[in-house]
Amino acid sequence: MNIDKKVIYGEFINRPNRFQAYVKVDDETIMVHVPNTGRCKEILIPGCTVMLREENGIKRKTKYDLIAAFKDEKIINIDSQIPNKVVEEALINGNIPRLRKFKTIEREKTYGNSRFDFKLTDDNGDVYYLEVKGVTYEENGIAKFPDAPTQRGRKHLLELVDAKNKGLGAGVLFLIQMDNMKEFMPYDDMDVDFGEALRIAYENEVDIFAYECTVDARSITLIKAITVIL
Repeated sequence: MNIDKKVIYGEFINRPNRFQAYVKVDDETIMVHVPNTGRCKEILIPGCTVMLREENGIKRKTKYDLIAAFKDEKIINIDSQIPNKVVEEALINGNIPRLRKFKTIEREKTYGNSRFDFKLTDDNGDVYYLEVKGVTYEENGIAKFPDAPTQRGRKHLLELVDAKNKGLGAGVLFLIQMDNMKEFMPYDDMDVDFGEALRIAYENEVDIFAYECTVDARSITLIKAITVIL
């Protein structure tokens, strides 16, 4: 997925709340919007280089969104709006082999008490619900989710189990917003209930996908599956 807006670099200063951060650009300190409610504490470290995307909405209070940061030499995209767009592009292009047969792709569809990111339908009318989770946390080359407790995420997994048990297709795709990962696993130390729900989903034959991405200043693209460790 290409980023068609202006992108500049800055030096991260601090993040006083979930939605705002201060960044130094050309010796000027500016306030920017953070499009990610996760903690990102291991990424947004004072002094690190960050990438800002220009946004010119009339009602905006800030001119830029903080969309990525460098962790050592690695670029990690933290824009929570990006994963669904990247996955939709991959679905359209047939880059997720298990899901290639589904030609009808619908966004934000309700099942039970949840709204899943995608409802997929094949030529035979078979339905598949897919939930996408963006992953920004990594430790020694191992990607983990979540980086903050998420009851909503656990609820989604159990709803996918219900869909699967009622004869529908169901899967969760963890989109790792960086590259060169060794494997993916649930971050049990952060949210043991989510990890338990993910294992329950696996035991009930819900598909568990993990894909990493190539990331640069102008694009982010799903590239390959990595091993899931449960």
